[in-house]
Amino acid sequence: MTDLAERLTALDARIADAARAVGRDPGALTRIVVTKFHPAQVVADLAALGVRDVGENRQQELTAKRAALQQVEGPAADVRWHFIGQLQSKKARAVRAASDCVHSVDRDRVADALHAADPDGSVLDVFLQVNLTDDPGRGGISPGEVETLAEHVAARCPSLRVCGVMAVAPLTQAPAAAFERLAAAADAVRRVVPDAAWMSAGMSGDFAEAIAAGATHLRIGTAITGPRPADG
Repeated sequence: MTDLAERLTALDARIADAARAVGRDPGALTRIVVTKFHPAQVVADLAALGVRDVGENRQQELTAKRAALQQVEGPAADVRWHFIGQLQSKKARAVRAASDCVHSVDRDRVADALHAADPDGSVLDVFLQVNLTDDPGRGGISPGEVETLAEHVAARCPSLRVCGVMAVAPLTQAPAAAFERLAAAADAVRRVVPDAAWMSAGMSGDFAEAIAAGATHLRIGTAITGPRPADG
């Protein structure tokens, strides 16, 4: 717990420094702690340290951890859960049931499945995932098609709220250049949904570049949680 607290404090100081360096308010950023492969107790420990946003990549892990922590008293029961992994249409119902926000809507079919899972329920915040690589097999829609996807979600999926865009910087490109392309995609989405002001970008190794490009939501894993468990 002491190590976790120290890493969290150190990382938040680095985030604040990166924000101030480009004239941004650190308080306007949402730091999501990615807890994949770590036990639910780590989420409980993080919540006790003041963390309110956690992210999971896999539906089964998300569902299990949220269910476990909703049975306990204390801050862990009020954590906001972000699904940040690739989403298959067949898992949309389970993801929607366990998520407060989904970062990986990348095609009409996924959006339709999320909407159909609970069309009359509470509105679900979603990001449109953009593929910044040249590999069409990677998750995300191409930057040139993101505006069309935004139009589809806004018109056909009223139970979803398009909040912005998400991407992972490719290893073959400088993060700053990649996030500039994501910022351009964000501009395209705002032509359809003017208040879609969020940008989910930046991980442990490139959050400073993401902040400089306008990221509002940072997805930080090992810099806070430490190494994954040996069986992860």
